[in-house]
Amino acid sequence: MMDIRLRDLFDEMQEGLYLTDNERRITHWNEAAERLTGYTAEQVIGSKCSDNVLMHVNEQGECLCMGECPLRDTIFDGTPREADVFMHHKNGHRVPVRVRVLPLRNSNGDIVGGAEFFSDVSSQMGVQARIKELEQLVLIDNLTMLSNRRHVEAELDRFLTEKQRYDLSFGVLFLDLDHFKNVNDTFGHNVGDLVLKTVGATLKSCARPYDTFGRWGGEEFIGLIRNIDAPNLRGLGERIRGLVAATMINTPCGKTLQVTASIGGTTARQEDDMESIIARADKNLYCSKNSGRNCLTLS
Repeated sequence: MMDIRLRDLFDEMQEGLYLTDNERRITHWNEAAERLTGYTAEQVIGSKCSDNVLMHVNEQGECLCMGECPLRDTIFDGTPREADVFMHHKNGHRVPVRVRVLPLRNSNGDIVGGAEFFSDVSSQMGVQARIKELEQLVLIDNLTMLSNRRHVEAELDRFLTEKQRYDLSFGVLFLDLDHFKNVNDTFGHNVGDLVLKTVGATLKSCARPYDTFGRWGGEEFIGLIRNIDAPNLRGLGERIRGLVAATMINTPCGKTLQVTASIGGTTARQEDDMESIIARADKNLYCSKNSGRNCLTLS
């Protein structure tokens, strides 16, 4: 049994920490881990980290728990590791975290488990300050807490002006949730609203301070991405698509939903106005819909 004083020390840490045995079965879960993940110690101790708990994914949305897991590899070879991953929060959205993994050894030097430290790297204080500022300007969508259409249009107008005056590059990503009507019809609008909130939280986790993500209307979202070229816009679009597809939403009825998004993207051209760039992104979005959904079309 863990020494009580050592357990108290772990619980005073600001970083999330959990300990596992060689089978990656969780044996300790500190208070910061509860705060960062939404899961209490009672809910996770005794389970494996891949058992519908953290389910780390990389930037491409690929699950690491069943593949290149830093904790598994460290337990296997004893080498400490660090990685930037996206953690599954109990509420369903993904949180960007930096993880540090160390092997646990007994008095003989044998590896008997692993320790994973993790911290939120989404700059929440800056995001919250920006949310407060936008709320004061009535530019926030009340459901998703993203920018509303009014604010997105104002930002897009400013981006276009900077493009024409200074040739500053930017891109637009247009997202539409696939088969969203079926979610509302099957589970009701309360669950539909939960899906929109969860996707909004995932988009916020992908945003840099100078990007703008907003709800365009209904189940449509838009991202204005500053200082980006076409290859990097494609990479970001695929990252977002993968993260949305990897997001799991726990419904009040006990079922777990997964949703996907079709995405259309484009980079700004010197002759663009608001109507032309939106029309081009929207056309690419419908190309993605017609190509089987859950994909990205870029021009």
